[in-house]
Amino acid sequence: MISLESIRIFMRSAESGSFSAAGRSLRLSPSVISYRIQTLEEHLGCLLLTRTTRRMSLTEAGRLFYDRCLDITAAVEQAEKSVEQAGAAPRGALKVTAPIGLGRRVIAPLVPHYRARHGETDVRLRLSEHLLDLVQEAVDVAVRLSQMRDSTFTLRKVAEIERVLCAAPSYLDRNPAPAEPAGLLTHDCLLLRFPGSEQFRWTLVDGEETVTLPVSGHIDSDDGDTLTEWALAGEGIVLKPLFEVAAYLAEGRLVTVLEHTPPTTATLGLLYPSRKMLSARTKTFVDMAHEALRAHVGEGLARLGKRVA
Repeated sequence: MISLESIRIFMRSAESGSFSAAGRSLRLSPSVISYRIQTLEEHLGCLLLTRTTRRMSLTEAGRLFYDRCLDITAAVEQAEKSVEQAGAAPRGALKVTAPIGLGRRVIAPLVPHYRARHGETDVRLRLSEHLLDLVQEAVDVAVRLSQMRDSTFTLRKVAEIERVLCAAPSYLDRNPAPAEPAGLLTHDCLLLRFPGSEQFRWTLVDGEETVTLPVSGHIDSDDGDTLTEWALAGEGIVLKPLFEVAAYLAEGRLVTVLEHTPPTTATLGLLYPSRKMLSARTKTFVDMAHEALRAHVGEGLARLGKRVA
């Protein structure tokens, strides 16, 4: 009889493309993953995965087996969740990711409150500006502030976020504000840069059209809060969610640039796997995080007399 654990190890290996990646997400060594796959193949009497030095791929038999495994794991998950939703308390491990700033200010403080209500859960919080591969990293809930692209995940939208370009008065005294979007090309722009980042191309709304500019600057960082600190210090122009810099704008420490051609908006939301029945631990965490994030955005916008849309 094939164990459910062996099936999950096989599926994660196929999805992630390597034993190392599968091991990281399952907290097992690559050698253990390799042994379990080999044992499974010997039991079935066929090769499930072809291995090269760089990548693994499913054989024809592996693809057929993977498709059947999807049905098996879906049935098991539905059975587990039906019990949870019938009244059992949320339990088990929950892996959550969030951007560094929102993670520190909203999600990290939320975790102790969540655990106080649901003591049979374990929360693994990972803070990063990098957009993690949610499948490969086995993420249960992801807080995202971006253009949403994970179509295989369900999105619970918190708000559509207005963004602004802004700089400190000291910077604008030395470098007069641009009169049109193209003027940004001659300015120091503070960029959120990391592998795969697209934040060095700023897209602005100009009437009914948009214009995308390959902006640049002398300094960049993979931490959004660092960019805000540099902007306050007069180092350049920064693109930020309005709620994050509302207090500085209200105090005059930052000034809006190109107000009539603002950046495109971004969606703040919570992503989680698309399943027929959501686990109790995921549902309860998403509910609490949604409320906390919406309140945080509202508090920021209130500094400028605005409300969450």
